[in-house]
Amino acid sequence: MQNYTLSQIADLLGADLQGDGATEIKKISTLANAQHGHIAFLANKKYRSQLDDTQASAVILSSADAEYFSGNKLIVANPYVCYAKLAQLMDTTPRSAVTGIHPSAVIHDSASIGNNVAIAANVVIEAGAVIADNVQIGPNCFIGEHAKIGQSTKLWANVSIYHEVEIGSDCLFQANTVVGSDGFGYANERGEWVKIPQLGRVIIGDKVEVGASTTIDRGALDDTIIHSNVIIDNQCQIAHNVEIGSGTAVAGCTVFAGSVEIGRNCQIGGMVAINGHLSVCDGAIITGMSMVTKAITEPGIYSSGLPHQTNKEWRRSIAHIRNLGDMKDRIKALESLTKSLNIEDK
Repeated sequence: MQNYTLSQIADLLGADLQGDGATEIKKISTLANAQHGHIAFLANKKYRSQLDDTQASAVILSSADAEYFSGNKLIVANPYVCYAKLAQLMDTTPRSAVTGIHPSAVIHDSASIGNNVAIAANVVIEAGAVIADNVQIGPNCFIGEHAKIGQSTKLWANVSIYHEVEIGSDCLFQANTVVGSDGFGYANERGEWVKIPQLGRVIIGDKVEVGASTTIDRGALDDTIIHSNVIIDNQCQIAHNVEIGSGTAVAGCTVFAGSVEIGRNCQIGGMVAINGHLSVCDGAIITGMSMVTKAITEPGIYSSGLPHQTNKEWRRSIAHIRNLGDMKDRIKALESLTKSLNIEDK
């Protein structure tokens, strides 16, 4: 891993350097665990007290926090974004496949393979597939017929890309992700399930990142569409004909039923479930464990998951919930009685 001086890092981040620009940085660490030669960052003021004891050779922080640290510092508008950019520069993550084509890979003669493509062991690429320049395909991946993968996209091990799926450039797919599997489409004929072939595709834009073991189903007739700059966490389920707008973030274990439409720049927490054929407007925020059963038409923060409480408190609350119907009837009876008494008084 290459080391950088504070001056070089300041130039990269557009930061105001206060201290010794010749200081050499070899690693990014947390404030609590940083050692000599490490750079840390402060993005949340609740960790401000750690500035007193950190052994970091430099800290990235905002102008509001600069006065609390006397050592080498890089002052920026957004320390967390600058940390992200520096982490990209100092990233030690290996390639998912070394340059070249492993001899165990099986590639159909009609597939098109671009320049500088890396294909690891046991990869299968079917007829008519198009792989653009600088793509990395990890071990045991499957690329179906006529699938298209844009330049510089990276697939980790065991990713399956079904037929006719189209993926843009600079995307990242973590291990065991499946894109283009059949949507859950069946008709019932007197108790027997009749499968509906899923004839649509999955279309994915540029700079999309998809977490491990997430599944994105192909459309039934029209396409499932993931627009550019979407990030999807691990173990999510994206059903057939879902459309997710650009800039949206989806946390782990979230489930979208069929034909859901998600707007741009939404934030969807973990373990959220959204019923089929609903729409969510641009800029909506849905907190974790929410169940969305009707359309969201105005930006804002939406919640339905219950926060944790002690078991004793939870059992008491559930007992009240079970009695809500009886309580409603009793309240109505009391309202009727009150009303009749008022009439009699008059």
